[in-house]
Amino acid sequence: MPSSNERALEKAKTIACDGLILDLEDAVAPDAKPAAREAAAAAAASGEYGRRTVTIRVNGIGTQWHDDDIVAASQAGPAAIVVPKVNSADEVARLVAAMEKAGAPDHTVLWAMVETPVAILSALEIARASQRLGAFVLGTNDLVKELYAEHVPGRAPILPSLHTALLAGRAAGIAVIDGVYNDVKDTDGFLAECEQGRQMGFDGKTLIHPGQVEGANVAFAPSEQAVEDARGLIAAWDDARRDPGGAAGVVTHNGRMVENLHVESARRTLAIHESIQALGTD
Repeated sequence: MPSSNERALEKAKTIACDGLILDLEDAVAPDAKPAAREAAAAAAASGEYGRRTVTIRVNGIGTQWHDDDIVAASQAGPAAIVVPKVNSADEVARLVAAMEKAGAPDHTVLWAMVETPVAILSALEIARASQRLGAFVLGTNDLVKELYAEHVPGRAPILPSLHTALLAGRAAGIAVIDGVYNDVKDTDGFLAECEQGRQMGFDGKTLIHPGQVEGANVAFAPSEQAVEDARGLIAAWDDARRDPGGAAGVVTHNGRMVENLHVESARRTLAIHESIQALGTD
């Protein structure tokens, strides 16, 4: 959401999305950035966005607006501060130090945008650089632009980079959010990319238009069948744990052997489902 657009900030209160990125970077013209900074900070501190995860994307390291953005965003206390083009563990450390110096509350974490070749090659070091780093956000537009001189249809050429970021995120225990789909009129292409992202293991997708929200919600939310299966699996596991005469360590559900990793996955499915249900009550 461009934070320079008052109507967009108001509209965001009604969109059925999981989270919002209040933008101070690409979506805001240079002469509008100071006012946008104030508007984003006020919005993030307002408490008017329900259960949505409200974040602020600041201007990049080294720009003339970055330091003031970090201070204002930290003091506003959003769920996260999103920083573009984070390229190293050292940058993460410096960003976290700046947030803490500015008084960012404990709940405000850092989301690092991964959108350059050097960031991909340093993904694991970046992901493990701080306990305050909560997520990777893939900047696929910039990644494609830096890797290829001309437009390449589809995402096949950057799949290795996406997988690398995902593996780093999983190893570090942080969320990894897929990049945007640019053609808001190409519904089929967008839905196909959502499904691809879900199958790859992304935790969600960044969007550029309210019209994309419903499709992304369907793609990344657990299906009714998945929720039912998760509940059944957990129930079978719990029943077996309570049965002293059961075969030690052996649990089956729908003819399949169940292990701890399956239970953890099922619990994650239910947690996502319950979070989505709670969001829908706003």
